[in-house]
Amino acid sequence: MRDGNRHGGAWGAGVLLLALLTGCAAPRMARSLATSMETPTGQFRLEYSESDVADAARIERALEYALPRMERWGVLREPVTVLLLPDHEALEEAVGQRGLDWLHAWGRYDEVFVQAPRTWSLAGAVQTQINELILHELTHSLMYQLSADRLGWSRKQIPLWFREGMASYTAGQAYRWVTLEELARHLERTPESDPVRNPGQLYREDSNLVYGAAHHAFTFLVRRYGEERVRAILREMRDGDTFPEAFESAVGLKPDAFVRDFTRYVRWRGFRGGRVVRKPR
Repeated sequence: MRDGNRHGGAWGAGVLLLALLTGCAAPRMARSLATSMETPTGQFRLEYSESDVADAARIERALEYALPRMERWGVLREPVTVLLLPDHEALEEAVGQRGLDWLHAWGRYDEVFVQAPRTWSLAGAVQTQINELILHELTHSLMYQLSADRLGWSRKQIPLWFREGMASYTAGQAYRWVTLEELARHLERTPESDPVRNPGQLYREDSNLVYGAAHHAFTFLVRRYGEERVRAILREMRDGDTFPEAFESAVGLKPDAFVRDFTRYVRWRGFRGGRVVRKPR
């Protein structure tokens, strides 16, 4: 059942089944089993019910897949609990979100809530989909832990394009979202729309567009400035800066100026090979 990567031994040695756990993230969920693991990337605990044993094994494999791919940014500072929930209603109840039918998981500082993969669709989910989702959500937890402590992570003013862009970039999810050409056409049709700076209601109505814009904006950041600048942004936030302050310190321009650069790149279709000239500052 394991993929044989270098974290497999650490996982196997750390497995521990516990009965009658107390507390739960969602009132309708009675978790009775847990699996724990310790790896060089971080400590994890997977909690699930007896009816979700098969899905829990698939989540374990997804965790093993995710760990080496997260390390490009750093390692977790605190343990993360992955809570396996029986259906979509339980997930929405646990994370306090309603009406997001496309939502299958939610990552926080030290928790990841996951809807049981067998309930994602009539046919359920294949392992590659689970791997991708778990990597995406764990990247959120890693980003929050590298940029703040438990009390401060939600006050860092990290914009959605950076949060979701970093997670999607790490999980290799470009194929899931709109292309740069489709994003350019959207901006032509609705010039008042700003899915990067002001996703607003678009997040609920057209998540494909918002996630695609985030992915492409973050990719643009990495290609222009390099992954080390991303790590520097996280370090600056960890040292006390908010995201706008950290971004300007690490990258050399304000986040709004970067978003304008990216939007111009998309509107002028710089991705076709043309050169976008930056205005002097």
